[in-house]
Amino acid sequence: MTANEILIELEKYGDAQTKKTLLKHGAREPFFGVKVGDLKKILKKTKKNHELSLELYRTGNSDAMYLAGLMADEHKISESQLDEWIDKAYWFYLSEFAVPWVASETDFGFDIGLKWTQSDQERIASAGWVTLAYYAGVNEDKDLDIQAYSQLLDKVVQEIHHSQNRVRFAMNGFVIAMAVFIKDLTDKANTVADKIGKVSVDMNGTASKVPLATEYIHKAIEMGQVGKKRKTARC
Repeated sequence: MTANEILIELEKYGDAQTKKTLLKHGAREPFFGVKVGDLKKILKKTKKNHELSLELYRTGNSDAMYLAGLMADEHKISESQLDEWIDKAYWFYLSEFAVPWVASETDFGFDIGLKWTQSDQERIASAGWVTLAYYAGVNEDKDLDIQAYSQLLDKVVQEIHHSQNRVRFAMNGFVIAMAVFIKDLTDKANTVADKIGKVSVDMNGTASKVPLATEYIHKAIEMGQVGKKRKTARC
């Protein structure tokens, strides 16, 4: 399929209620409001396709950009291309899902995630924390810099409550991820979660809620999820 053919397909899948919901969350034109399940129908036809994913992301259509994230080849995409992607990721479905998912599956996922966390731009910094969290989720502990991750937990304690809005949300998720994905950091992450307590995030008038890290971690421990890795960050 070509990029133009996919845009035609996306328009056919456009759903008015989905579009209305996504607009409330921060999406803006142009986009059609395609459900993720329908995006995956197209993905079945294209599979991973590096060049096509780049073309789709360049369209500026949010549906196409999200699909590009699902379609991207983590072995072919470069750091500079991902920097371009995150620069154009104008709302959190792109900056905290589509782009970090791809970044976290690359060999340089930790480095680019760490770099992004140091940005003074909210959407880029939040993308960095999400990338680091998912990088831990798709790599075995023996291949991770546990000490670096431990230091990042310390950074969360120091900075979370005076960080930018979506960065607070991403940091909170990072703490949960450390407890779940890295066995050696479960206890420390639980302690950090207790220290930071409830994290206040403006969800832009939507029904979305910020998970209380202590409760989420406790449930993960009870359900035996600690140490379980993901085959892919993307979903």
